[in-house]
Amino acid sequence: MADRLDRRPPQTAPEPRGFGRALLVLEKEIKEEIYDCRMCGQCILHSTGMSCPMRCPKSLRNGPCGGVMIDGSCEVLPDRPCVWVQAWEGSRRLPVWRSHMEHLNKPVDWRLQETSSWENLLSRRDRHAPAAWAAYEQRSAR
Repeated sequence: MADRLDRRPPQTAPEPRGFGRALLVLEKEIKEEIYDCRMCGQCILHSTGMSCPMRCPKSLRNGPCGGVMIDGSCEVLPDRPCVWVQAWEGSRRLPVWRSHMEHLNKPVDWRLQETSSWENLLSRRDRHAPAAWAAYEQRSAR
């Protein structure tokens, strides 16, 4: 039943081979251990205080849901701190990307899940955005 409810598009990135496979394994090992990364393929750790926003049970990419408890815990998983509270606190400690916390991030391209964000960045595969997002960016650039 969960598969039927999952409305994300199927993964379309090519299966990694050779160097790409080694890069994926290395990235996954490092980022899962250090940042509890969910390997979305479009990493924005630098914009979220080095806290992976995909750990949010609601997969929110641009801030908390409004259900953050008074003590900073998550409304869905009350025994855990809200990812976005951690992101804000982490962003205050960053000397370079501190203001990125206030940027609006484009929606996740779920087709890139479980791929290397490093490779996607270099190949520009992570640049895809829905048409509505492109229109938003054009309006905000004026």
